[in-house]
Amino acid sequence: MADARLIGSDNAVTFMVSAGLVYEIIAAACSSPQTTEINASVRADTLMKWVKIGLGQAAVFVAIAVYLDEDRWPALAGGGLAAGAMWLSYVHAKKAGIANGGPVTETY
Repeated sequence: MADARLIGSDNAVTFMVSAGLVYEIIAAACSSPQTTEINASVRADTLMKWVKIGLGQAAVFVAIAVYLDEDRWPALAGGGLAAGAMWLSYVHAKKAGIANGGPVTETY
């Protein structure tokens, strides 16, 4: 296991862990922006519901990190940046999928 002191900054580690946590929680709750784009024409609302649930879960974990760390900004910045990037990715995927209306990967 890497020693955070070797890179010279605990803030960098906190930032990366917080950002990674947001991506991982959303990945656990959702599929992917690509899948959202492909299937948006038939289930955009359900896909976006799970993005919101994932963001909510991630916010709880980032809030805990913020509470536990004396220097709160790295966790806020990492979690906030990752949450914003993922939200924009899924919003774009939904819009592109609805606009393009190509074949979906699921049958009902």
